[in-house]
Amino acid sequence: MIITNVENVPGKVIAEHYGLVSGSTVRAKHLGRDFMAGLKNIVGGELKGYTELLAESRAESVERMKTQARALGANAIINIRFSTSSVAQGASELYAYGTAVKLEDSNE
Repeated sequence: MIITNVENVPGKVIAEHYGLVSGSTVRAKHLGRDFMAGLKNIVGGELKGYTELLAESRAESVERMKTQARALGANAIINIRFSTSSVAQGASELYAYGTAVKLEDSNE
């Protein structure tokens, strides 16, 4: 499955258009991560626990989006985007979306 944030893939043409596909996950903060983040706010530095949480969330959202695209018969998702939102105190949604298409080699 080709996944890209651009509208066209060099050397390929869009043979079929299946429309919007998406995947999301809602994750809550972990008490241990929250404690360590509080300490980092005092001394500064990267909040690695949150970085890992966001990386896991992105991966899960993309996998769910790919599953939806495969079910439609797509072999690519173009023009993908990510969005985040706060759902509840300490919980956030990461939403991935794009356009499911079937790409074929161009004849040029």
